[in-house]
Amino acid sequence: MNDWAKKDLEYIWHPCSQMKDYEELPPIVIDKAKGMYLYDIEGNRYADVVSSWWCNLLGHCNPRINKAVKEQIDRLEHVIFANFTHKTAITLCEKLSKVLPKGLCKFNFTDNGSSAIEAAMKVSFQYHYQTENPQKKRFMALSDAYHGETIGALSVGGVDLYSEIYKPILLDIVRIEGPDCFRCPYGKCRDNCACECFEKAKETFEKYGEETAAILVEPLLQGSAGMKVYPPLYLKKLREICDKFNVHLIADEIATGYGRTGKMFACNHAGITPDIMCLSKGLTGGYMPMALFVTTQKIYDAFYADYNEGKAFMHSHTYSGNPLACSAAIEVLNILEDEKIIENANLKAPYFTKLIKDKFLPLENVGEVRTIGLINAIELVKNRKTKEPFDSKLRVGYQIYKKALKKGVLLRPLGNVIYFNPPLVIERDDMDFVTDVALECTKEVMAQQNVRL
Repeated sequence: MNDWAKKDLEYIWHPCSQMKDYEELPPIVIDKAKGMYLYDIEGNRYADVVSSWWCNLLGHCNPRINKAVKEQIDRLEHVIFANFTHKTAITLCEKLSKVLPKGLCKFNFTDNGSSAIEAAMKVSFQYHYQTENPQKKRFMALSDAYHGETIGALSVGGVDLYSEIYKPILLDIVRIEGPDCFRCPYGKCRDNCACECFEKAKETFEKYGEETAAILVEPLLQGSAGMKVYPPLYLKKLREICDKFNVHLIADEIATGYGRTGKMFACNHAGITPDIMCLSKGLTGGYMPMALFVTTQKIYDAFYADYNEGKAFMHSHTYSGNPLACSAAIEVLNILEDEKIIENANLKAPYFTKLIKDKFLPLENVGEVRTIGLINAIELVKNRKTKEPFDSKLRVGYQIYKKALKKGVLLRPLGNVIYFNPPLVIERDDMDFVTDVALECTKEVMAQQNVRL
């Protein structure tokens, strides 16, 4: 362990980590980065195929984004965003309004994804209260959902790994049994089903719709659940039933937006407009912490009144509308358009998916390879026929992760699911490299586990 790693462990409590694991695998001290590669202080290179928690959209140290942020910092670093504004924030909203689903036109700035979710939930509740529907006090969410880790956001999440211990202090959420296309109880296939599983949502809306303010959903891709992909038809049906029961549809596009699913936003696949959309991660290309919720004129108007009526949305963040983050976000949009990033990513995606399927599907412990856009996920199972998962205590994914690091690839599995969610600028040579390493490491770990089992 080098001196910097020792000093790190003296002071830092890392996120989403059991710090005792760091005794065996010390923190890797990164010195610099370029494109999809990270370089540590000892000169080792790592392919960042998980986009540093899915936010690095256009590669590390992108020269155009670097330039935009450097120019902005000499003009204005920050200003209070109440009663003050600046050209960079205005320009960002103007540009975003041209690519968002039709009808989303009012922007509220926060500084992280969880906060955007919290704000969206508060807006929905307050809207119903101020439009003579005070009975609408509850929220719905899908099973296996993930929406962040502040109390409200964690409440609507459904992944016990993050929320189980906190359940005594969480909100009482109406939980809908969501789509599980890999283990479909109806025996259907996501590519051509009629979303028979939506009957669970219908039953829940019939029972709780009148008291529900909003449903939160990760459109088409439940990320932390293991990159679970479901059909656009489910989203269309959800939009229809929300309209029927006057329930807001809050689309959590924090992880799915900005081309990750092959379109600018996952909602585009279904051709729907949510009542509120939350954005972060790719919003600034992974450069600066910033998030938004964007909503409709109708919702905005319910808060527009004389001050003494008490209808204002009294929610704030110190770094709302930060100019540095806005400058990065503007340049991200410019690059996406100028360099046809999403179009080119879609041209590369079939090669990546075929590569992964050809390499991994022959393995007897691979239950499924699922894909959307450049995202590919490989679910490892103990028994392919029964789809029985590995015992989570074996930490199969973590064992693969450790081996891959030694070979220069950063994978961060979700339980028994290893996945690729690379920057949209990944090239074929990079695809070949990361899949070769992942395959080699998976074979090694599977051999070890099969001996034990």
